[in-house]
Amino acid sequence: MRKAKLLLIFLFVVNISFSQDESKIKWWNPGNSEVPVIEGRGWSNEGKSIYHRFPKKAEVTVREDVWNLSKQSAGLSIRFRSNADSINIKYRLKGSISMNHMPATGVSGLDLYSKTYDGEWLRCWGSYSIKTESDYSFKIDEKSDFYKKYGREYQLFLPLYNEIETLEIGVVETYFFKALPIRNEKPIVAYGTSICQGACASRPGMAWTSILERKLERPVINLGFSGNGMLEPEVIDLMTEVDAKLYILDCLPNLHPDEDDIYSLTIAAVKKLKIKRPMVPIILTSHIGFADELTNKKRAGLILKLNNEFEKAFNDLKSDGLENIFLLKKQDLNFDFDMYVDHIHPNDYGMMQYADTYENKIREILDEPVGELSTTMPKTQSRDISVYNWEERHQEVLKLNKTDKTKICLIGDSIINFWGGEPESTIARGQGSWSNILEPLGVRNFGFGWDRIENVLWRVYHDELDGFDAEQIILMIGTNNLDINSDIEIANGLKALIEAIKIRQLQTTIKLIGLLPRTGKEKRIKSLNLKLADLAKSESIDFNIIGNSLLGEDGKINESLFTDGLHPNNEGYLLLGKSLQQLIED
Repeated sequence: MRKAKLLLIFLFVVNISFSQDESKIKWWNPGNSEVPVIEGRGWSNEGKSIYHRFPKKAEVTVREDVWNLSKQSAGLSIRFRSNADSINIKYRLKGSISMNHMPATGVSGLDLYSKTYDGEWLRCWGSYSIKTESDYSFKIDEKSDFYKKYGREYQLFLPLYNEIETLEIGVVETYFFKALPIRNEKPIVAYGTSICQGACASRPGMAWTSILERKLERPVINLGFSGNGMLEPEVIDLMTEVDAKLYILDCLPNLHPDEDDIYSLTIAAVKKLKIKRPMVPIILTSHIGFADELTNKKRAGLILKLNNEFEKAFNDLKSDGLENIFLLKKQDLNFDFDMYVDHIHPNDYGMMQYADTYENKIREILDEPVGELSTTMPKTQSRDISVYNWEERHQEVLKLNKTDKTKICLIGDSIINFWGGEPESTIARGQGSWSNILEPLGVRNFGFGWDRIENVLWRVYHDELDGFDAEQIILMIGTNNLDINSDIEIANGLKALIEAIKIRQLQTTIKLIGLLPRTGKEKRIKSLNLKLADLAKSESIDFNIIGNSLLGEDGKINESLFTDGLHPNNEGYLLLGKSLQQLIED
């Protein structure tokens, strides 16, 4: 009896403590957001629910089975920033919690990832209860002063095979929480079967579309419909409404060569997409094969027939002159039997294989190579978050490029960022020279504080130079690489960056500016600039040094022209502005 009483007292105290902690949590509901915040939806303002993948109008155009599957939140995610030590989510579901071949964590669970200030992905861990009324609590074991003050970016992936009725995210009220609006980059749109929807990933973050989104750091719209990915014209019609970066058609596992006209369906789908979006690349994905095809000859024959019809359609489309279409063959996917849960659905190992294959193909198509040096690996960053938000500035550049196309892009780090112009910065140390010299010339500020070469490479890959034709691109980047990279690594990074710019701006004149002098590094920078001059010559672009006006007679920086030995003051910017004016007008 005494033990029973003690147990009751203990449970009462625990319950009271939980209730007190619960009362201190502030909850945010995405449904109340003034701007769209659910990533992965091609129709952000047209849904019957913000957690549905299709717009409301699709209910009367697509088959009922497809419509019902579109209510499931596969591929949807929510991004936010927080410095909380615990991220709490409570949500209500409408469907079955699990399946025989797929766990509840994948069917109905959540997955949380975060980024370091250098742009590296981390997975978050926590406790959960998955049922109709579900909850997760992700514990964030981060003790750094930087995190406590500025937090970091998170991405929450939603259930793959269930429909969400309501969802709220909560943090203890002493911490901050800021939802991030959906991104302006053009998305990848993937239309497929249960494999595309996410079966049988162990959790949402392991669906191949989610893995691919993290690898490319570009929105991916998941139009996978379990058992119902059939290249249907009604779905293709909806796809044409999305201004995509690339389309994927991966429907063969739901088609049968004796029942469906694979050839005609493929021809019709590709032509319909090309009529509306002629420049958008399309990947046609062959059947990956069955796990038991080595012992089941009937299935092996089925796959061969499907893929042959598919390839014939592809070849005829190419013969008809359609450009920017690509075939991903069965051998490219390179599946073996250990990559399956059952005869067809990938496990996490298979999902990773799928994502890796797509990443390699997409990077090849979009000309987004990743090198082995850190300077050639595109990365985001938030190192200067105390001054400005890197992500927000990138989105502002994308918006400006659409509404006000610029003639001259001045690309760099904080030295450019803090000069002046648009997008506006919290710091502007040379606004006078910018307004009087550079603005009349049509120069736009593409400077981001604390950027390294690899960060600019990421920005170029993510649409900052797309959709307009610049007359000149002036490149002045690399000083933030000096402490972590060799001169050769810096030169190789700039080479990769210059080549990426050339691909996206075919008619522009690229002008590479040597690194400006900075305290204690004058000698090294002088030597490095000689290497950069050779690089510019090999790339057939202009090279100029404009920093000599900031040096004294002894070859050291003139401290009177700087605020901190790196960033010019108003007088220093005036000298640089006059030098740039001469280069631009020559």
